[in-house]
Amino acid sequence: MRRHLSVLRPSRLWEPLAATWRRGSALATVLSVLSACSRGPTYDLVIRHGTVYDGSGQPPVTADIGVIGDSIVTIGDLSGARARQKLDATGLAVAPGFINMLSWANVALIADGRSQSDIRQGVTLEVFGEGSSMGPWNDSMKAEDRSQQGDIKYDIQWSTLGEFLDYLVSRGISPNVASFVGATTVREYVLGHASRAPDSTELAQMQGLVRQAMQEGALGVGSSLIYEPAFYASTDELVALAAAAHESGGLYISHIRNENDSLLEAVTELITIARRSGAPAEIYHLKAAGRPNWGKLDSLIVLVTAAQAEGLRITADMYTYPASATGLDAAMPAWVREGGLRQWEARMKDPAVRRRVIAEMRRPGQGFSGAGGPQGVLLTGFKQDSLKYLTGKTLAQVAAMRGRPAEETAMDLVIQDDSRIDCIYFTMSEDNVRRETTLPWVSFGSDAESSAPEGAFLLSSTHPRAYGNFSRLLAKYVRDEKAVPLEEAIRRLSDLPATNLGLSRRGVLKPGSYADIVVFDAATIQDHATFEKPMQYATGVRDVFVNGVQVIRNGEHTDARPGRVVRGPGYTGKSSR
Repeated sequence: MRRHLSVLRPSRLWEPLAATWRRGSALATVLSVLSACSRGPTYDLVIRHGTVYDGSGQPPVTADIGVIGDSIVTIGDLSGARARQKLDATGLAVAPGFINMLSWANVALIADGRSQSDIRQGVTLEVFGEGSSMGPWNDSMKAEDRSQQGDIKYDIQWSTLGEFLDYLVSRGISPNVASFVGATTVREYVLGHASRAPDSTELAQMQGLVRQAMQEGALGVGSSLIYEPAFYASTDELVALAAAAHESGGLYISHIRNENDSLLEAVTELITIARRSGAPAEIYHLKAAGRPNWGKLDSLIVLVTAAQAEGLRITADMYTYPASATGLDAAMPAWVREGGLRQWEARMKDPAVRRRVIAEMRRPGQGFSGAGGPQGVLLTGFKQDSLKYLTGKTLAQVAAMRGRPAEETAMDLVIQDDSRIDCIYFTMSEDNVRRETTLPWVSFGSDAESSAPEGAFLLSSTHPRAYGNFSRLLAKYVRDEKAVPLEEAIRRLSDLPATNLGLSRRGVLKPGSYADIVVFDAATIQDHATFEKPMQYATGVRDVFVNGVQVIRNGEHTDARPGRVVRGPGYTGKSSR
């Protein structure tokens, strides 16, 4: 209508009106047209009267947000606006969708694309790739994955990382997804489980795989250096892979080589990789593990801030609990795990090897000492139905049931379950966790799947961080303990990770941004998951929008699945960034 009026000459508009002025019909028509034009566009969504936290860390403002299609187009006073949907957010916080910097929802989303436990906390972007990624995979890697699938079974219909991400979206998922390419994955693609350095040709092939993944939209390269075969990688190898990712703007992100006795040396290695490769670098799930190492956090912070002062972009992410989750492999010496699961199991059947493993696990700082002993190791996931009755018991309890030492029990369980067995280690200081939440360069990741208390997910337990990581930050550390202002916590849930990942139009609320929006009650948001009963949804998030589509309405899932692949800065196709 506005376009038509702009080409009419005034005389042609008003001459017919003069002849019919007394009837009033033409005047009514013109007033109607002018009124319609002055009201502006029709929005698909207007969120009214919310307390808007734009993600910048600045104090909030009371404002309305107008959305058309998948994007925010207006923030301001929209009291007279026309909208297909209006949402009253009076008294509620309105924030950018939260970014899960360390997600293991890659397999969970195959089983259930709703992403229930995370989306109900306001997570609109799941980021994968801690060391391993869902591509590139060759035939032998696919066969190994099939043999190790647990409660969730799936066909492998992809080979590259980009194909996997597109596969998820084609199935229908509620959140957006993105991924790093795994340093372990490209190593295994070229070298398998060999415990040696690549030669120059092999290293060039590994770099080529990283470059290919970056072109497909990977965010950078991720390592996880305590696991086999990742720990065979030298610093030089990691520098080469990080440099290949950095050529197109990628980040190096790492589960560093040690989080306990050699914590500071491991952080120094990450900083060295950043300095030599030129890539920004991030520490996965920042922690000082094991009571003897709790006091090292101050020195770690000094290392990072000194590197930042040097001009290096060093950041970290964390989860908001004093316990980690991994497998029984993490407590055993590296040499016994060499060659992968089958060779690991074969060695542990040898009595001489067992004696050596037990002796090494009992050394100070080794085995289960960081968790305070086997009573600090909670078993949460088995592959074999015959062992699932042990879920929720500590390793100490199972050892007592079997009348065997904890170290032997751990080896027996790995062999019997044909898996590393998922477990929780209580190794961290609550005071350190609180301190980490205050660091301005730390974002947040659950280091867990996004699931639901139903179906295949009920066959194993999980860490409470899968259901409460983000709400716990906002409830415990922001509202209750006032360790972090709400606007700062929201910045580090949204704009900080988006900036670190090189993403545009994500992580902020401003015109032109994608409409990833969470509406929550800051006074009532609460995590409910516990170590005893982890599968309990958080509450307090009322509405969630992903790419402008409502996924959570009044705290319940709408079954909408508008999630997209969010591509990194090296993507060479049409980007949805």
